[in-house]
Amino acid sequence: MFKEDSNDTIAAISTPPGESGIGIVRLSGKRALAIVDEIFASKDGEKASGFKTYTTHYGWIMQNAKVIDEVILTVMRAPRSYTKEDIVEINCHGGIVAMRAVLDLVLMKGCRLSLPGEFTKRAFLNGRIDLVQAEAVLDIIRAKTDSALRIGTEQLRGTLSGKINKLRQILLEMLAGIEANIDFPDEDITGVHLKRTLQKLNEINGTLKEILDTARCGRIMREGIHVVICGKPNVGKSSLLNALLKQERSIVTPVAGTTRDTIEEVIDIKGLPVRIVDTAGILEPRDLIEKKAVERAKRFIHLADLVLLLFDASRRLDKEDQALIRKLKKKPAIAIINKIDLKEKIEKEKVLKNFKCVIELSAKKLKNIGLLEEAIVNLVYHGRVSSPESVLVSNLRHIEKIREAQKLIEETAKSLDNKLSLEFVAEGIKATLVYFDGILGKRFSEELLDKIFSDFCIGK
Repeated sequence: MFKEDSNDTIAAISTPPGESGIGIVRLSGKRALAIVDEIFASKDGEKASGFKTYTTHYGWIMQNAKVIDEVILTVMRAPRSYTKEDIVEINCHGGIVAMRAVLDLVLMKGCRLSLPGEFTKRAFLNGRIDLVQAEAVLDIIRAKTDSALRIGTEQLRGTLSGKINKLRQILLEMLAGIEANIDFPDEDITGVHLKRTLQKLNEINGTLKEILDTARCGRIMREGIHVVICGKPNVGKSSLLNALLKQERSIVTPVAGTTRDTIEEVIDIKGLPVRIVDTAGILEPRDLIEKKAVERAKRFIHLADLVLLLFDASRRLDKEDQALIRKLKKKPAIAIINKIDLKEKIEKEKVLKNFKCVIELSAKKLKNIGLLEEAIVNLVYHGRVSSPESVLVSNLRHIEKIREAQKLIEETAKSLDNKLSLEFVAEGIKATLVYFDGILGKRFSEELLDKIFSDFCIGK
C-alpha cells in the first residue's frame, strides 16, 4: 500500500469500471496542471496551466506524439475545488483500456495513485468540509433509496453540522462566563445569570433529545433492514419475491423445492431499503446441496430483522407449518396467507392466534401486495415514520457521541440546579464540547480517519 503524503499529486479513475460513454481520470495536487501540460494537446494549442478555472477544453491525450484518446479536460483551480487543491478531470472514453492508458500515463509523469477516499479526505483536512459532511459523501454514494439519498444530501449541506456548531457556540459562551466567575470569585454571578445558564442547558438537552429521536428512523433509512421470506415448499415464496421486486427474479414452478439456495435482492419499499432473501423451503433435504441450502436458510432466519412466513390458503396446516409457527412466533414476523385466489382450506384462526400481523394476498395475481408493503413499513418504524428531511442523524458514530453529550448536559444541568460548585458545571461543558468536536472532526485521530475513509472507493 502507498504511504500517504499530502504533498503528492494524486490521481485515480473516478468512474465505475466497465463500458460507458465517458470515464473520468481525476488529478488533485500542486503539480496537477503541470503534469497535464506534458500530455494534453488542446485543439487551440494552449497549455492546461493557462486555462481559467471552471472551464472545459477539447483535445487529445498524447504519449510520444501518439494519440492515446480524444478527451474533454476540466480545470478547477485551488482553492475553489473539491479538495481546495488544483484539480484536473480528464473525461475520456469510458472503456477500461482507454481509462487505464490515461491513468498509467499520468502516474508515469509523477502522480501517485490515490488511496481510497483520499480526495474527500483532502477536502476535510483542507477545511472545505467537516467530518460529518465527509461521511455524508459516502452515504450518498451508497444510497439505495431516495430517502437515504435525501438524508445524505442534507448531511452534506451541513444540516447536522449547523445544529452541532450552534450548540457548540452556545456552550463556549457559557463556559467563558462560568470560568470568568471561577477565576474572579469576588465578582459573583447573579442568581438571574445562573437561572439563565440552567435554562440554556435544559434547552440544549431538549435539542439533543430531538435529534436523537430521529436516530432510529435515520439508521433504518440509511442502512435498511434484512427481511427473510420463509415457509414450507411450494407456498409461493419465489412468487412473493418476484411480486415485491416487480420483476421475475426467481424461477416459479409447481414443483416443490425449485429454490435450492437463498436468493438475495435489495428493494425500495416506500423509502425503506430492504435486503430481502428468498430461502429454500425444503425441510427434509434430499442431498448435500439441499442440506446446505437449508442450513443457510436457518442462518438467515436467525439473523433477520423481519421474517415473512408464508402459508398456502388452499391447503390445511400440516406438521411443517406448525413447526414453523412454533419457531417464529416470538420473532418479529408477518404471517402471510398466500394464494387467496384459490379455494380456501387453511385454518385461518390458528395463524391469527399466533401472529399479531397477518396479511392475506395472492402473490401470483399481485393482490394486496401494497398491504404487505404498508405492514412492513409500519412494523419496522412502529408507526413513527419520519420524513427524510426531518432526520438529523443516521450515522452510528454521530448517534453514540450525541447520546453521550446529551447525558453530560443533563448531568451538568442537575449539578447547577443542585447548586454544586461551578467547577463541576465547567467540566461537564468541556466534556460535552469534546464530543461535539469529535462529531465535526475538530478533534480526531489518524486511526479514526483511516477507518472512515478506507470505506470509500478509490477516486472519491
